[in-house]
Amino acid sequence: MRPLRFIGDSLKVLRELPEGVKDEIGFALERVQRGKMPENAKPLKGIAPGVLEIVSDFRGDTFRAVYTVRFPKAVYVLHVFQKKSKRGIATPKHEMELVERRLAQVVELEKRAGRT
Repeated sequence: MRPLRFIGDSLKVLRELPEGVKDEIGFALERVQRGKMPENAKPLKGIAPGVLEIVSDFRGDTFRAVYTVRFPKAVYVLHVFQKKSKRGIATPKHEMELVERRLAQVVELEKRAGRT
């Protein structure tokens, strides 16, 4: 089972979500750790391969957890947020930019550790 590593404030944000959302995302992340694809996960478009998002709909709100499986030693949770955009299903630009920055941090961490 691969360990989870939370980047930035991802763990703090996850802990603040409603219980039902925490349960759903937590269950999905455990499946990812075991090498399985959760039913509520899909590739995050517009980002590098191996970056996926878990989508949790709860009482009319949508929550997302973005993670990467690009690295064999760990699953990195890059970002957790409530989608507030009312314009379709697209992820807001500022959220995508944050994911890209955090993915770059992980790439650098893995490079320094000699795992890339």
